[in-house]
Amino acid sequence: MRRNNIAIDWDPLAAKTPMQAPNFTERESGSIVRVLAVLLVSVTTALGAYAADRSREQVIRIVTQIQRADYEGDRSALKRLHGELAPFLENKELGTRVQYWSGFALWRRAINGFNDNVDAKELQEDLQHALDEFDEAAKKDPAFVDAKIGQLSCVSLLGYSVRTSQNDPARMQELRAQVRQVWKEAEAAAPGNPRLLWVVGPNLWYIPVERGGGQDKAIEMYEKGLETIRNHKSAASDPLEPSWGEPELLMNLAWSNLNRTTPDLNAAERDARSALELVPYWHYVRDILMPPIQEAQRKQRVENPNLKPPSGH
Repeated sequence: MRRNNIAIDWDPLAAKTPMQAPNFTERESGSIVRVLAVLLVSVTTALGAYAADRSREQVIRIVTQIQRADYEGDRSALKRLHGELAPFLENKELGTRVQYWSGFALWRRAINGFNDNVDAKELQEDLQHALDEFDEAAKKDPAFVDAKIGQLSCVSLLGYSVRTSQNDPARMQELRAQVRQVWKEAEAAAPGNPRLLWVVGPNLWYIPVERGGGQDKAIEMYEKGLETIRNHKSAASDPLEPSWGEPELLMNLAWSNLNRTTPDLNAAERDARSALELVPYWHYVRDILMPPIQEAQRKQRVENPNLKPPSGH
């Protein structure tokens, strides 16, 4: 056919003829299937890795918020963030750490509740639920010492709450036995863990000297923990692995130096200020602990006007 003096070698009817499939040999077909299978596996692996990274990022974000809410004394946020971790509890790679931080949120919610004079029943519910989370994390990963440390603190605080709010000798006996058992297990696994020393210190404070406790022993534990955590700061790299403790140990030292039989008010103020340098928004240290330290210093200066102020004042 010729149009506008240009030869067109094309039959319009041929366009309606279906395209024929290439005639692959059996070997060629097998190769194509293998290539497609490899591509499918690669895409699936990449998507799985992306999903895992995404889940990890989300959990880290929630954990960071939990730690801040603890220091800020935001009990409502701690409860909400505990719930936000729930979808990740069955994650095979993150499960035990998610379980730990889930328990941590309720544990710290209870500790802040003691400072706010929250009803004992509510405190005990939070502590029991936190204990259940720590128990589960410890069962899934028996080498996870920080889960045992959480257990020990929860049981100790449950014992304190039960003792001060209700008359239940049987429950107290049960909790004392639990404390002894978990304390023994945690000490055997990691005797120098600074978070363990932070949890053990309050128990030692109230144990008589003749039984291996006392105020000096508790302060010694805090100082040892503080030295350890400062010497190993660079070792903490994974945000989901517990590495907290330095501010908490400083706080306990400040409280202990204020409340010991012979108070060391300058040391109490120094330690409280050091804790606030690390966590300036810490509600308990800033608003609850620091005022009585400063008031005691004021009274001390009135009673002894020749007393020299601590260095830096």
